[in-house]
Amino acid sequence: MTPSHRHTPHPCGSPDHHREHGDGGQAEILDLDAEVLAEHIASITAWLPLKAVPRRIVDLGCGTGAGTFALLERFPGAHVTAVDASAGHLRLLDERASARGLRDRVRTVRADLDISRWPEVGTPDLVWASASMHHLADPVRALARVHELLAPGGLFAVVELDGFPRFLPPGAPEGRPGLEERAHRATEGLHAAHVPHRGADWARMLAAAGFTVEAERTITVSIDGSRSQAVGRYARRGLQGLRGAAAPALPPEDLAALDELLDDRSPRGILHRDDLAVRTERTVWAARRT
Repeated sequence: MTPSHRHTPHPCGSPDHHREHGDGGQAEILDLDAEVLAEHIASITAWLPLKAVPRRIVDLGCGTGAGTFALLERFPGAHVTAVDASAGHLRLLDERASARGLRDRVRTVRADLDISRWPEVGTPDLVWASASMHHLADPVRALARVHELLAPGGLFAVVELDGFPRFLPPGAPEGRPGLEERAHRATEGLHAAHVPHRGADWARMLAAAGFTVEAERTITVSIDGSRSQAVGRYARRGLQGLRGAAAPALPPEDLAALDELLDDRSPRGILHRDDLAVRTERTVWAARRT
């Protein structure tokens, strides 16, 4: 999800923490996130407390389309307007929609959601925002704008990650146990400076914007690496971005251990480990425009 080009790179806060690698690198991590967490995305779309099957959906900060395609699959009669600031991500989404025979059910819109005038997206029955709202410079204004555009009785689903997933067991790697957590702690100042709305009280903010929060659900994600080869690639890409952000605050021993994990030639490299897992939490708030 890339709601705006205005933000500074911010590792580990969400799947788009690889903005420093450009659209290509960010697209890769978004695609890996979608592949590894597909079941969890589907479970959220199935859980939504809808009063009627939505026909018009807006995906705010759609990225390369993980939410868009999950919503299209869940609601086969729906049309999705996918909004993102990245032309590259929207191009990928268009190509994939065409390849899946879904082009007539998707409209892509390039827009910076921090600008004063939002694009015309119609009057949706459902607005979906996955790991995108906390990146906005003024999420309070954005919540009010979503309330305005939703159809009466429509639903707004806000999905947020509890930080970027962890992959290594606590005792890893050999010789530098706890390395991953130390690296994440080293980026906390960066997060506070550039992503101040991460971890916001979204229930309170949604209520203040005029929504009725009907349901809230936290999903614990724990996916063993043996279930998918994508877990290793996901871990490697995540740790690569983490190393870049945490480097100024880590001792040389930790940096050397991270470099070994990222070295595909090393037998201790991340792609050769059999103890990986994806561990995080996702919380979703379902808010109604009454």
